[in-house]
Amino acid sequence: MGNSVRYGILGCGMMGQEHLRNLALIEGAQVVAITEPNQAMQSRCRELVPDAQFFDTLDDMLNADLGLEALVIATPNYQHAEQLIELFERTTLPILVEKPVVSDIAQVAKIRDAAAKHPAPVWVAMEYRYMPPVAQFRKQLLEGDIGALKMLNIREHRFPFLEKVNDWNRFNRQTGGTLVEKCCHFFDLMRLLMQGEVKRVYASTGQDCNHLEERYDGEMPDIIDNAFVVVDFEDGQRACLDLNMFAEGSRYQEEICAIGPKAKLECFVPGPGRFWPTETLGAAPIPKVVLSPRDPKGPIESDIPVDPALLDAGDHNGSTFYQHLGFFKAITENAPVDVTVEDGLKAVVIGLAAQHSAQTGQAVTITDSGYAFA
Repeated sequence: MGNSVRYGILGCGMMGQEHLRNLALIEGAQVVAITEPNQAMQSRCRELVPDAQFFDTLDDMLNADLGLEALVIATPNYQHAEQLIELFERTTLPILVEKPVVSDIAQVAKIRDAAAKHPAPVWVAMEYRYMPPVAQFRKQLLEGDIGALKMLNIREHRFPFLEKVNDWNRFNRQTGGTLVEKCCHFFDLMRLLMQGEVKRVYASTGQDCNHLEERYDGEMPDIIDNAFVVVDFEDGQRACLDLNMFAEGSRYQEEICAIGPKAKLECFVPGPGRFWPTETLGAAPIPKVVLSPRDPKGPIESDIPVDPALLDAGDHNGSTFYQHLGFFKAITENAPVDVTVEDGLKAVVIGLAAQHSAQTGQAVTITDSGYAFA
């Protein structure tokens, strides 16, 4: 294959449109087909890719003679596993699938087996790995700035779930639960930064502020809006997730803190720029990485600015662009896949285990080398 790729996109709601804007920044990437049954979303996407052909079903898109060379799945969570299986059966194309790769523990084994037989790259979208401040944070960890990583804390204090097409994100049965839908990328980040596997998960959660007055066909949403999740790793390292989804007044949306015997390392990431009130507060905050050695004491702050063009292309601090650039190189240059199906499945299993822990009040043991829980 040369240095151009013809993409087909499945699902072009809010996240799908972010994929379109970022692919437009990569020379040689061309979106030629979009499967999107919602007419309002089709209309918005036509403004971004006026030359693409639109289809109401995946079957229609696959049956068209379009010379597709790669596929991106950005549909609602509960559709990912079924669509992946169909693509594995009917194509040999590279696939980038949005997280979570599955939303039910019963889907894990089938996806794992089918993906292992697929002859082309399969990349699971875990955008947080690629945010410039997070990438710098990871680089300093790997360089040994804090010594051996012992404790990791990830805090996300943010806005409530946004409205999605047909309100699919309001119920656990369609999302896998908030700790899957919202947080599997944090569990992926934990595994990446710790360079280890999880053995036990404990979660305490609540639905205290959001969606309580909403009704859909008479049913109240059951998605949680806050949580603490403690994650124990096999080699004794520990991590904690602190999630709150009614804290959008925060200056920074994500704060990551790693501690080792030599120092503490922190990362501060602002939320989407479109939500920052520049008219009252001025320019949006700049991401930071802060190293705080034990001796000599004194924090060392570094600003990690993000290219404004990348900020304009989406809500994830430029990460979607870098993710697509990696996927593009995996297709055109045979570069390695950074986030494998195995990574995606293990992150979801941790999230599902956390959901189960919150329901039972018990710590949950991860089994089968990270692919199941007891």
